[in-house]
Amino acid sequence: MVKATRAHLARAERLQGATGALATAAMAAMDAELPWFAQLSAQDRSWIGLVAQSGISAFVEWFRDPEAHSSMPTRIFGSAPREFTRVISLHQTVDLVRTTIETIENTIGTLLPPDDVPIVHEAMQRYAREVAFAAATVYAQAAEMRGAWDARLEALLVDSVIRGEADESVRSRASALGWTGAAGTTGSAEVAVVVGRAPAAEGPQIGNNTSNVADMVRHAAREAGADALCAIQGDRLVVVLGGTSKPVEIVQKLARWFGPGPIVVGPVVKDLMSAVTSARAAVAGLRAAAAWPGAPRPVQADELLPERSLSGDGHARRQLATEVYGPLTVGDGVLLDTVSAYLDSGGSIEATARAMFIHANTVRYRLKRVADLTGYNPLDPRDAFTVRVALTLGRLLNPEPGSTVL
Repeated sequence: MVKATRAHLARAERLQGATGALATAAMAAMDAELPWFAQLSAQDRSWIGLVAQSGISAFVEWFRDPEAHSSMPTRIFGSAPREFTRVISLHQTVDLVRTTIETIENTIGTLLPPDDVPIVHEAMQRYAREVAFAAATVYAQAAEMRGAWDARLEALLVDSVIRGEADESVRSRASALGWTGAAGTTGSAEVAVVVGRAPAAEGPQIGNNTSNVADMVRHAAREAGADALCAIQGDRLVVVLGGTSKPVEIVQKLARWFGPGPIVVGPVVKDLMSAVTSARAAVAGLRAAAAWPGAPRPVQADELLPERSLSGDGHARRQLATEVYGPLTVGDGVLLDTVSAYLDSGGSIEATARAMFIHANTVRYRLKRVADLTGYNPLDPRDAFTVRVALTLGRLLNPEPGSTVL
């Protein structure tokens, strides 16, 4: 037993003496057999040389006493910086390992006695399997770290949009996450913010893991021809859609990833820098959506203007007063008087005509003009409610007809 141990140690010493020549031969083989290797920078090739040298030296230590150095194969990548996994792919790393092993197998016959060759060859095969597993582990950990960093960066970007702090740095960081900022399949580079409830922690559609939701939403949006940034903020899911002027159509394809309850789509804005306007409306809409149980899913934030106004949204109040009440005050105010009388009569055209001493067809004509001017048809119950709130807000914010809404 002692004699065998001494022979093995002597063999390990001979192998130790050959490490320099083996490393040099491995680097030469990489340069000759791997076209992409020669295209790397000198620094990148130096990193790879360090890994090769470390791997061969680690093999010698492992060969000397496998039990004492059982973890050695997993440590050979420690000599390379973290950027190593960004420089070459896992497939290229496998090529490097294979080239190094083949070089050693072809070279040890000229560096070691014939009796050593089969023993070293067998040990090298065992060691190579461990190195392959170690390489896979390194890349898996790197991918996990990049994924975690990307998730944190994406959450910060979405938060910046919600808080109105988007600037040029936000645009560049979004680009790093795959945001193109260009027109999607719908031919538009515009942006809209979508807000809904976050999915439950468990559910068949998310595989019992809410951390997968962002990936699924981004994938579904990409399939629909749009960019997406996604983040879960407490109990709400926020999605920033880009590259589409028709966000409702996109959101209909994403609805399954949201939790139960309303999904509110903010108005379309020109770019990511302006997304706070859309985000503000969407968040206010989600807060007020409970007041309209029959709202569609998804619902546009502008469809919730009366509920948003009643819940304290100043932007919605000014929008209703400016875009609905304001146009009706222009001129002689006959449209304002007619729609007011119509609403006060409970939506009866005949009663309105009698109250104003005009023909019923005149009432219908004026109400049609109201619809053309404001976009809201008083004959529709939902639109009539919106107009009623707008008139009330307009009179509160602007008591003098024809003056500018404050």
